[in-house]
Parts: sequence; structure tokens; C-alpha cells
Amino acid sequence: MLNDTYPAELPRALQHMLEREPTDAPATLQRRSFLKVVGASGLALGAFPHLATAQGAAPAAGGLKPTEQPSAFVQIAPNGEVTVTINRLEFGQGVQTGLPMILAEELDADWRLVRSRNGTSDVAYQDPRFGMHITGGSNSIKNSYTQYRELGARARAMLLNAAAARWNVDVASLRTQAGTVVGPAGRKASYGQLAEAAMALPIPEKVTLKDPKDFRIIGRATTRIDAKAKSSGRQDFGIDVRLPGQLTAVVARPPVFGAKLTTVDDTAARAVKGVKAVVRVPLDGGAEGVAVVADGYWQAKLGRDALNLQWDLAAVEKVDSEKQLAQYRELAGRPGPLHFEADMAPLATAPHQLEAEFVFPYIAHAPMEPLNCTVQLSEGRAELWVGTQFPGADSAAAARVLSLKPEQVRINVQTAGGGFGRRGVGSSDFVVLGCEVAKAARAAGLDAPVRTLWSREDDIKGGYYRPMHLHRARIGFDDSGKVLAWDHVLVGQSIVTGTMFGGRVKNGIDPTATEGMRAPYPLPMRLTVHHPKVNVPVLWWRSVGSTHTAFVMETLIDDIARATKQDPVAYRMQLFGDQSPRHRAALQLAVDKSGYGKARLPAGRAWGVAVHECFSSVVAYVVEASVKDGLPVLNRVTAGVHCNLVVNPRSVEAQVQGAALMGLSMCLPGGGAITLKDGEVQQSNFGDFGVPRITDMPQIAVHVVPSAEPPTGMGEPGLPPLAPAFANAIARLTGKPPRELPFKLA
Repeated sequence: MLNDTYPAELPRALQHMLEREPTDAPATLQRRSFLKVVGASGLALGAFPHLATAQGAAPAAGGLKPTEQPSAFVQIAPNGEVTVTINRLEFGQGVQTGLPMILAEELDADWRLVRSRNGTSDVAYQDPRFGMHITGGSNSIKNSYTQYRELGARARAMLLNAAAARWNVDVASLRTQAGTVVGPAGRKASYGQLAEAAMALPIPEKVTLKDPKDFRIIGRATTRIDAKAKSSGRQDFGIDVRLPGQLTAVVARPPVFGAKLTTVDDTAARAVKGVKAVVRVPLDGGAEGVAVVADGYWQAKLGRDALNLQWDLAAVEKVDSEKQLAQYRELAGRPGPLHFEADMAPLATAPHQLEAEFVFPYIAHAPMEPLNCTVQLSEGRAELWVGTQFPGADSAAAARVLSLKPEQVRINVQTAGGGFGRRGVGSSDFVVLGCEVAKAARAAGLDAPVRTLWSREDDIKGGYYRPMHLHRARIGFDDSGKVLAWDHVLVGQSIVTGTMFGGRVKNGIDPTATEGMRAPYPLPMRLTVHHPKVNVPVLWWRSVGSTHTAFVMETLIDDIARATKQDPVAYRMQLFGDQSPRHRAALQLAVDKSGYGKARLPAGRAWGVAVHECFSSVVAYVVEASVKDGLPVLNRVTAGVHCNLVVNPRSVEAQVQGAALMGLSMCLPGGGAITLKDGEVQQSNFGDFGVPRITDMPQIAVHVVPSAEPPTGMGEPGLPPLAPAFANAIARLTGKPPRELPFKLA
């Protein structure tokens, strides 16, 4: 669907998803977008060669792509301030600081003068490896590390050449130091003084990067650029966009996903003071809703509350969570597609047998900032302000809805208050909805920008959850813990089927559901997978398949260790062998720093251990847990992390702490679980959607394995191993391993 409207975006994205290979497809930067990038308050380095590329002339830098040219990324003001544009959505993971740190390192900038700003849907801000606009898969630092280093190095080289020309000296006689070019006889010129001349010079294609031992910014614990604004309440998010004459819309949705709207009585709604229009709009999945457009949110909400709507529920499936679980159990007993194959004959004669069933509920993303999208329409043009993980795909979807060409749509990426996957939707649902509402409002005679806003209840009841899953395992092993046969069944909806990433499904199996199974343990496993179709919209949730597969694998490994009376750390180390050095290093670090096996725990506490790799990083947890008044308590967490080179240690620490807390949220009573009855979501807000409170937060210490290898991602890897480590501690206390999230100890 989207390919027809934005051919420059999605084929490259699909190529990556299907082949897992980088793309070198050429791209161009529109002249309109370029001029906005350059701006009037500073000088963008390499601006003129970049403009020549956009106009179709041969690029001056030997064929550099827009993602490789400094002009869209580096702006140096006369006072020396360096503004770095980020090519990702900042929604709490710290790229607004991490990416500028990388560029500033090679630029040799004065970090005190470095600022950052958000990018747009311009091609310059595509992921340089994937060839599409994307923030996800913990790939921001990983994929842009070399890109931003080279951008900084190119800008530095141009500044050096400008100084050499000014002083008529050999460029080899010059050096840079903290935003200044230093020449012979103590000559100095600030970057701000040189920027105008530097921007007219050719962009060097080849640059020499620093040796990591010479880093002075990368690797240093650095306060985030946005820390002051966020801690003082001055940070603007997408929800805070205010344009002249702006109106706000809220949308009434069907009580059951996909239900048809039959009649609308909007008399009372139109009578609410401040309501400007009531319009019917199409919704994601073929349903229809009613938007109330008003002067502000409260007026729009009162108008929506006053609507009298009738829905046809007869033609849609009404999901019931209890019945769904029974159906999943029945399906788990059937043959199905195989992801792993192994000989199961030893299972019948194995000295030890273990059978287990695991149940994982739907979970909502529930970011602190609810979904929103502001759209301004004009003749032959649309401009959007939205916090999105897929600005390119979303601009394509907006163009389709608004009957515009892709180049007539501009998305201004806004800082977002969380997302955890919900702002990266293949259907672009909340962006499409914002465009549909703006289009309908314009047709109703309202010539004003419109902000479509979701309430917290809209966000939680509005669909796109982490899928419900059922796992069933039968394992045979000997007295030493050697697994002889592991027969495993996984049942759950596919996330990517029917989306632009559907090509990843092979043999009827969605790989996002099975990631994290078996590895890193060399096990003889047969894995059967069933993907039932259910009338509940599903989506990736922070760490995707690893949210459930890590729990299953790490608790079952612990079960085998206990059954054979082996230490769980020693057993894992034995299974790793020599094939998993990063797992071994992360786990050993967590063990050493926690005091595991050496320190005596207070009465009523037990150790729990888990280690897991996802998105190329390994996190191991050693936890201390207890049970108080029949409820599980997580007392202390020690993390060992292997993510290769660390750009900003404070961001890694924050990501692990936040991910651990989110992992804890899956375990505690309420557990963020989404349940359905007669097709309706039963939860609506944090009052009945359990989340950890400050009193639930354990002490968390984060330790990183030193490495000079290029960095891997840290947005998601800290989440998966927390729940199994906690569960393993509870199993040692109670003798009953938790098999369901949230935990049920009774």
C-alpha cells in the first residue's frame, strides 16, 4: 500500500528486512528541505556542494550521499555554538546527547558549546544502513556511530582547510583543540570565525578517524543535553505543539476493534461551547470513528462525551481472554510449522523429565506522553509535527491520505515522552488519523492546524499491544544436566504479517516471535510455532520477542540446574563453553560485583540469575528477592552489560535502570496486563493498569564490560533478563517457579 506512494522509502526498508543487508541506494535532498536545514542563524558546513547535489549536478565530494554530508547535520554559529541535528526520535533513550557526542568527538568541538535539534522526514536523516527513517531495534548509536564520526571528521577537515587558506600555511601544520584551530606561532581561530569560509570548500570524501585511545568526549559520563529542560518541566514534546489558530480534536472509537458505526447523533456535541465541528473519519483496520474538533482538549472531550453513537458489533470477533487461552492451549497440541528441528526420540527415555507451560498476557505500551499528531494543511502542501519512529513511512502514509506527492509532505520530528514501539507502526495509524481528521476539518470549512490528541484511556484501550503468548515445553535431560531433547511449542499472533515487514515471515513463522529461543545454549530443540489470527491489533513492545522468550529460556535453564543440584551460574558457564564470550563476560561481571556466592543474604532473601542477548548486546542480572505478605519483592539488582564501546556511560546506566523497571512491571500484581471481555478491553488507565511505584524500585547497580569494539544497542537489551532473574529467585524461595506474568504466587 505504501510502496505506491513513497517508492524511495519502503523498497530499501523491505530489502533490509528481507535480506539483512545494508543498502547503497542513492537518495537526494529536496532543495526546500535543504534551505530549512541550513537556516539563517548559523552556517552549515559544505552547504553549497550539498545544494548542487539536490539540484542534480554532480556532487563535489565524489558521490557522497546526503546521509554522509555535514550540511544537514552540523551548524556552527558565529559565537562558536555547534548545533548537531539527530537523525532519530529522542524518546528517552538519550540519542539527543549520544549522537552529538560522537560527532563532537571527531569535530574536536568544545562540548560546552554543543547543542542538538531534531531532524525531519528528509532523506538526509535516514538510517545509513537500512536506507529508511527508523528509530528502533536499539540501532541508533550502533548504525550511526561511524556515520556521525565521519560527519564530524569531514567538518573538522573543512575548518582546517579554511584556516590554512586564511593564514597561507600548510594544513599539516595545524591542529584543533576544543572548537579552535591552532596554527604556527600560536595563531588561533575559533570555529565560529572559520565557518563561513569553511562552508564554501569541497567536502572531503575520505577522512581519518581518531584512535579510540585519544577520545576525550566519547566514553565520558556526560549529563544529557536535555536533562535540565526535562527535569524543570520546560521540555516541549509533540503534545505541546502550539500553532496560530490551532484546534484540538479527539476521536470516539468503537468499543470492539473493527465494529461498524451505524448512526451518529451529534446534536448535543455541537452544542458544547468551543466545539467547531463533528466529523466522521476512517480508522485503522477499516473501522470508522467520530472526531470532535474544538478550541481545546477539554471542549473536544466534553463534545465527545455528548455524542450518541450506535455500533454494529455483530460482524466482528469479540475476543474473550479466558476463552482465548483455552483456544491457545488446544492449538498448542496440534502439529505446526517448525522453526528448529531435532530428534525427539531421546525424550521418552531421558532420566529426567520436565514439563512446563507459560502464559504471557497482552501488554499496552502506555508511554507517559499519549499519542498525538498536529497537521497543518495548505494548498498543495502538508506539514506535520509528531513524535514518530518512522517519519519517512509516516510521510508516505500522510501523502496517500491527503492525495499529495511525498515531497509535498514534511514531518517535523518532535521529542516524544516514551514510546516503547508504539510510535513505530507499519500502518502509521496515529499519523494517518491525524491527517484524516485535519482533512475532514478542512472539508467542514475549518482552515486551521489541527492537533489530534489521544487521552490516556484512548491510548490504553485503542489497540496495538504486545501479543498474548503461550509456551509449552517438554525437556529430557540426564543427571549432569545435559539436555537430550527439548520439545517446545509457541503460540501467539504474528506482529509483522500483513504489514510492510510481512516479507520476513518464512514457512509461516514470524521471526520476531521466536528471537531469543535456544541461543546461546546449544540445545537439541524442536520448536513448533502457531500464529492464530485474533481481532486484537498487535505490535512490537520494548525488546520484541525477547520479552517472553528470555523468560521461558532462562527460567527453564534454572529449573534444570536446580533439578540436577548445580549452581545456576556454573551451569550456564558450562553451557556457554567457548562459543559465547560476551555472555560469559557479562555474567561474570554481574556475579563479581553482586557478591553472589560470597556475601551472606539477609534471612528471607534469595539470589536469582539470568542472562540474555538481544539487539547485539548482552545483559546479565544477579538479583536479590524476597516474599513479603505473599507478594514478590525485588530488593537489589546488579547488572553486567556487554555492549562493546560505551559512548555515554550515564545513558547506558539510565537505559538499564529504566529497562529493569519496565521488566519489573511485567512481574508485579496487575503487571500492565491487558485483558478482554466480550471484545472490549477491560483496562483504561493506571488505576486498573498496574505499574511499579517508587516503593517497588530496587537498588540497581550497572557495570559494563570494557571494550573498544564499535557500540551495540542499549535501548532494549536491559529488559528481557530482569523478569526471569526475579522469577528464579522466587522459585528458590518458594519451590514453585513462576510460569505466568504477572507472577501468581498463591
